[in-house]
Amino acid sequence: MTAGLSIALAQINPTVGDIDGNIDLIERVEQEAAKKNADLVVTGELAVSGYPPEDLVLKPAFLDRVENKIIGLARRTGNGPALLIGAPWREKGALYNAVLLLEKGKISTVRYKHLLPTYGVFDEDRVFTAGPVPGPISFNGVRLGVMICEDMWRPDVTECLEESGAEILLVVNGSPFEVDKIDQRLNLGVARVGESNLPLAYVNLVGGQDELVFDGASFVLASDRELRAQALAWREEILFTKWHKEESGWICHSNIAESGAQELASDENEKILAAVYQAMVLGLRDYINKNRFPGVILGLSGGIDSALSAAVAVDAIGPDKVHCVMMPSPYTSDESLEDAAEAAGLLSIAYDTVPIIDAMKAFEGMLQPIFGDAEADTTEENLQARARGLIVMAISNKLGYMPLTTGNKSEMSVGYATLYGDMCGGYSVLKDVYKTTVFAVSHWRNQHHDTGLLGPEGRVIPERIITKKPSAELKPDQFDEDSLPPYDVLDDILKNLIEGEHAITDIVARGHDPDVVRRVWHMLDRAEYKRRQAPPGVKISSRAFGRDRRYPITNGFTGLL
Repeated sequence: MTAGLSIALAQINPTVGDIDGNIDLIERVEQEAAKKNADLVVTGELAVSGYPPEDLVLKPAFLDRVENKIIGLARRTGNGPALLIGAPWREKGALYNAVLLLEKGKISTVRYKHLLPTYGVFDEDRVFTAGPVPGPISFNGVRLGVMICEDMWRPDVTECLEESGAEILLVVNGSPFEVDKIDQRLNLGVARVGESNLPLAYVNLVGGQDELVFDGASFVLASDRELRAQALAWREEILFTKWHKEESGWICHSNIAESGAQELASDENEKILAAVYQAMVLGLRDYINKNRFPGVILGLSGGIDSALSAAVAVDAIGPDKVHCVMMPSPYTSDESLEDAAEAAGLLSIAYDTVPIIDAMKAFEGMLQPIFGDAEADTTEENLQARARGLIVMAISNKLGYMPLTTGNKSEMSVGYATLYGDMCGGYSVLKDVYKTTVFAVSHWRNQHHDTGLLGPEGRVIPERIITKKPSAELKPDQFDEDSLPPYDVLDDILKNLIEGEHAITDIVARGHDPDVVRRVWHMLDRAEYKRRQAPPGVKISSRAFGRDRRYPITNGFTGLL
């Protein structure tokens, strides 16, 4: 019987659909692991295809490529560490979310995901077949209890593996980020270890995939539930772990103090803000780089949303790849002009000014025969936003830069945004970030510069931008709170309506005005058609617009009102 075992947990950043590139990435990890005499390399869920592959796995040619590349990879495992990799796999006409053990030149063992999630962002049973409850995998005389992501979230699979003689639990994951998700995973791992009295190694993916961001933070728990090792969040890492068999079972000899995990802020709120910012940065970075955009273009208004979006962009891809344009109207204040210029200067980014007054006059002249003597209203305000959208899109067409939208979750919730105007763009880093969090994260970034950020240290957002009253500046003396409740009130109501799905009576019981709650609910309901046309953006909360929250546009339900 093997007395010792070395397991390398490969926290890698695959690209969905890039089968060749993902196989190359796995091979590079294997080579690094071989240098440290690892016996086994474990990747995250569906590392070969990237996660989630969605309907790519319905293409036979795609699956053929996956299988051919894995067979080739298996043949090359003769002299190096064995590989336990995640991939879509066919058997007898069914398609499974699988892990495959590659060793000694062949595919020696295959196991299938038993629990297929169908909630939130997950639709796995749409394309995959649920596998049977897995039994342990025998490797070098050790019985490894392998689970795939959701299999760990309920006790059933762990119980079966423990009863079947598993000695070490290995969990292969594609677990996307949301606030408090790292703690959720650790707590679930602790629960499974407590139930089985078996140590557990958890390996997660890292990187951005459209609206999802995978934060890594892979970890190892001892059989006494002590955290023995944890990988860095937000970046690729190989977490090397040494194991030894004793009378009580398998012991991981890693020490959390030596595992490389970053020191977390003692303040819980500061920890959350840091995670939110890192999620926005990584989500945008991978969206830009994996889709091969040369950079981003965005409108810089002198307001906090565009200033924070610009800071995130610089931290994600560097100042040389960020281009901003100020598009003033007659209603743009001198303060906004000064603040936008200062923000661009702090970030050292390209900055142009393109006034829209000529466009406003042109639209006015073109539409006058139809509008006649009708009084100005939101129509004229929306024309300003759409003129700016045209300018941003024109620069995008000419330079090839992807347009970045800057609307936050509070605005998108209540429809405080203009279709084909400020909503024009390819991606949004603030899509799932409430306005109150925008303020908090902006303060945080001015005071912190975490490892991996490409922007300058110190203040990157002018203080006046953070402290002044938000305004769209589409008419004289306009402020957001003329049309909306104060943001602290609005955001609390929205969180209860969106994340909590709470009844109006319950929200009113929190101290909110009933008429305000009903008004916010009505605005949230009526703005669904806008959100369906919004660009993708980074998932931050437990219920982001898009994959997470799916409401009908045509909706006759008025029971809450």
